[in-house]
Amino acid sequence: MDIFTRSVPFYKMQGCGNDFVVIDNRELGVPQSAMADWAKAVCARAFGVCADGLFFLENSDDPALAYRWHFYNSDGSRAEMCGNASRCAGKLAHAIGLAPAEHVFGTDAGPIKAKVLLDGPDQGRVKVQLTPPKGTETGIVLDVDGTPLTVHFADTGVPHAVVFVDDVAAVDIMDLGPKIRYHAHFAPAGTNVNFAQVVDDATMLLRTYERGVEAETYACGTGASATQLLANQLGLTGSRADLTTTGNEVLTVFLEDGNVFLQGAAELTFRGELYLAPMGLSL
Repeated sequence: MDIFTRSVPFYKMQGCGNDFVVIDNRELGVPQSAMADWAKAVCARAFGVCADGLFFLENSDDPALAYRWHFYNSDGSRAEMCGNASRCAGKLAHAIGLAPAEHVFGTDAGPIKAKVLLDGPDQGRVKVQLTPPKGTETGIVLDVDGTPLTVHFADTGVPHAVVFVDDVAAVDIMDLGPKIRYHAHFAPAGTNVNFAQVVDDATMLLRTYERGVEAETYACGTGASATQLLANQLGLTGSRADLTTTGNEVLTVFLEDGNVFLQGAAELTFRGELYLAPMGLSL
C-alpha cells in the first residue's frame, strides 16, 4: 500500500506567534470555491498542520500589485485582512522571488504596502502599511450581562473592539471575549476583541480574542493597530507604540499622516508536503 499519495507543498510561518500555512497557488490552481474547505482541513489540530489561518498566494491581473492573496481563518471563514499574516506574505513573497523587498499586494481589504527590512537594527522584520482605518468610534457603552462596559471600535482591515483595562492579565478572555465578539451592537459580522493595558505613552500590553479562530491568539497585527489608533485618539499614547502580545512578542505601530504602519517579526518555521487524501482534499 502506497501511503505517499498526491501531495502539495506548503510553508509554515508565524508572525509574533500568530501562525499560518501558506500555499503558492500560482501553478497549483486550487479554486477559490474550495479554499474554505482547505483552510478547515489544513489548519485543524491533530488531523492537519494546525494553524490560526491559511492563505494562498497568486499572480494578480492588476499591474500595480505584485500578487494577491486569499486569506482564511482556521474555521474556514474568509477574512478581508490579517496584519501578522500580511508581514508573513511579504517576507515569503520576497524570499521565493514573487516580489521585491518593497512591494504592494492585493487583499480583500484593499492594497497593502509591504517592506522587508534588509539591514539595520530591525533587519529581518517586516513593515506593512495597512488600509485606511474606518468606522472609528470611541466611548461605546455595551450591556454585558447587565453591566455597562465601555469599548471602542476601529476597522483596520477587519473589525476590532478595544477595551482598556488596568490589568490585562486578570481578564477572563474566554468568558468576556465571546460576549463582545457576538454582541448585538456588532452584528451581523461580529468583531475581534482586544484587551489593552497602557503602561506609558509608548508601551502597551495586549491580548486578543480573534473572530474566526474563536479563541485567544498569541498576537493580532490588525488588533494591535486598532488598539494604538484608538489609544492615540483617546490621548493615551503618542504616534508610536510598542505592544507586547500574549506570545511575549513586540509589535510596533506607527501613526503617520493618517496612515497606520505595523512592524514586527515574520518567520518561516518549516515547509513540507500536504498529503491530500487523509485530509479529505483533492485537486
